[in-house]
Amino acid sequence: MEGESVCHGTKVSRSVNMENLQNGYLFSEISMRELEHIQKYPNSKLIKLGIGDTTEPIPDIISSAMAEYAHALSTISGYRGYGAEQGNMALRKAIAQTFYRDTGVKANEVFVSDGAQSDISRVQMLLEPNATVAVQDPSFPAYIDSSVIIGRSGNFKEETGKYEKILYLNCGPENHFFPDLSNTPRTDIIFLCSPNNPTGHAASRLQLEQLVEFAKANGSIIIHDSAYAAYITDDSPRSIFEIPGSREVAIEISSFSKFAGFTGVRLGWTVVPEELLYSNGFPVIKDYNRIVCTCFNGASSIVQAGGLACLSSDGYLAINAVLDYYKENAKIIMNAFTSLGLKVYGGKNAPYIWVQFPGSRSWDVFNEILEKTHIITVPGKGFGPGGEGYIRVSAYGNRESVIEASRRLKIFLK
Repeated sequence: MEGESVCHGTKVSRSVNMENLQNGYLFSEISMRELEHIQKYPNSKLIKLGIGDTTEPIPDIISSAMAEYAHALSTISGYRGYGAEQGNMALRKAIAQTFYRDTGVKANEVFVSDGAQSDISRVQMLLEPNATVAVQDPSFPAYIDSSVIIGRSGNFKEETGKYEKILYLNCGPENHFFPDLSNTPRTDIIFLCSPNNPTGHAASRLQLEQLVEFAKANGSIIIHDSAYAAYITDDSPRSIFEIPGSREVAIEISSFSKFAGFTGVRLGWTVVPEELLYSNGFPVIKDYNRIVCTCFNGASSIVQAGGLACLSSDGYLAINAVLDYYKENAKIIMNAFTSLGLKVYGGKNAPYIWVQFPGSRSWDVFNEILEKTHIITVPGKGFGPGGEGYIRVSAYGNRESVIEASRRLKIFLK
């Protein structure tokens, strides 16, 4: 009929794996609730301490390097086209020298990318769909969601809040936020984030040594996410490759996002050691190189120029000044919650504060804080069943907003 639209359906079935994903992505859901809150309270002064997005300007020495490179592309002498899919060799060398000195990591083992989240999915492509997976509980949602999309998860069980084929490793305060490996069954892949998102815990040297030995004994591969390593303030390892034997059992994914404020600029890297082999002796690095060359044309050359500037002596100093700013924010937020007698974790080696509300549902706490204080946090349940009863609070924000948020929270929770 006139005025009616007709939808045409194809004969292509939807992926059963996509159908198996639960609801929307956590941070998209939070953004939607934020928008609804703004519409309900248009005059409220909303403070965002939820999604871990950096807020301070990128240091001029770094942004200027990107601007100069971009301008040079308009000249005959400065124009460049495609680069190597694996990344600019100068940047790969700088990453190896800056972050992996004395660990044996070589430049050719570093694959530059458009960010850690993309690399999580690329690493998932390395193994067969029936490979078994273990994740920390709670953990960053991308490890689980990418496992679902690739077909490794099995069905979701509403009664447990877990996928039946994924092994959830309890990482709460009762076991120092690290898996109890003495009763952990073998899996092919073990995802570990240190410092952890969301709990803020940085694994100790002893904990990582135990994990490497566990992986070697079981023939497993550790996928180590070190995106927050720059926030470590004690002697906790900043890389899995500080641990002897790790080159035979581990891949490391990292990022410039939280280290250099590149959340919107997009730049990261993955290290795949030459010693890491499949059961048939074939080097994993060769398959990862093929995946990168097939699925990716390389990170933006402009952004890579910024990455090199980050790792220059002056750029590195400028970045660390910004990191110190976020670390001070974390102290302010931690002090606010501890002054109220709440159990507070993280914040010392990570930009996240993990706050416990015993007996409460995390989404209820999120909603109540948002409604009464106009502050965005993240409900712990969004990071897995082990996050129930907690909220995650981000230290990313300008100082005035962080101080004001602390004031509001003290009044509301007193």
